[in-house]
Amino acid sequence: QLQLMESGGGLVQPGGSLRLSCAGSGFTLDAYAIAWFRQAPGKNRERVSCISNSGGNTVYADSVKGRFTISRDNAKNTVYLQMNSLKPEDTAVYSCAADRRCGAYYGYWGQGTQVTVSS
Repeated sequence: QLQLMESGGGLVQPGGSLRLSCAGSGFTLDAYAIAWFRQAPGKNRERVSCISNSGGNTVYADSVKGRFTISRDNAKNTVYLQMNSLKPEDTAVYSCAADRRCGAYYGYWGQGTQVTVSS
């Protein structure tokens, strides 16, 4: 069974950093593009970033450019989202998703991890 599992969420003060991890189970992530999404209460889900299967191409939402970095370690079957200079508006449930390319549709999803930015 193909599964994605996120970890690394938590409570952090404004200006702080967190690193989220997305681990694959039951399949190898290196065949897939991996995206990070977030959804805050009362807001639409937003794609934060995506990385191609090779890692050679990345995309970011304007809201996180320069602060977040997506990377992957295919040997560890894991994709990371390094989040720096966090703001209260970054508070959301963050989920990773997989598909063949960084497009509009993703066939596989994790359960999500909560990120709360608050003093």
